[in-house]
Amino acid sequence: MKIVIIDDDKLVSMSLQTILNAHEKIEVAGVGNDGTEAVILYDVHLPDVLLMDIRMEKMTGLEAAETIIHKHPKAKILFLTTFSDDEYIVKALKIGVKGYILKQDFEGIAPALEAVFQGQSVFGELIVDKLPNLLQNSEIFDYGELNITKKEYEIIELVAEGLSNREISEKAFLSEGTIRNYLSSILEKLELRDRTQLAVFYYQHGGRK
Repeated sequence: MKIVIIDDDKLVSMSLQTILNAHEKIEVAGVGNDGTEAVILYDVHLPDVLLMDIRMEKMTGLEAAETIIHKHPKAKILFLTTFSDDEYIVKALKIGVKGYILKQDFEGIAPALEAVFQGQSVFGELIVDKLPNLLQNSEIFDYGELNITKKEYEIIELVAEGLSNREISEKAFLSEGTIRNYLSSILEKLELRDRTQLAVFYYQHGGRK
């Protein structure tokens, strides 16, 4: 797994590079210190995962992520930050990043990178607890109007809980391939890009059918 690290604290970025390079499955292809460098380094290395801070001078991580995802819709970006600011979390989710974890959870960084690389969305426990309140909309939303079936809605709920395809398949007693097919259909019907946007959509629309 090839990654790029972006953090305006050079000591932090160097420490992360040293620690993550020690993992057999991780190769640090580049290191930068602000959002403008993130955009450049992403184009140069096309990493499997971009690990990036949010608050940075010249260009923030949020601005860089938006620029990168616009150009590379399948980009996998994991935010690593000391800030659990509600506004940052909501913006990050709406942009379509794959994860948002706090630097305090240092031991969880490598597993989070691996999870994002495997196609999962990763959010720290503190952030997951905040999502329903941050994104909840009191208006009743009828998924049936968009031809979402009962089974598809059940899968949407499980995605919103942060479960992987494997975990969903175990709960729904369906194969992972079937779950992938369901997700493709759901994303097409709701005109969404990925499971992160699906979770945001669910919470923004009240989590109701």
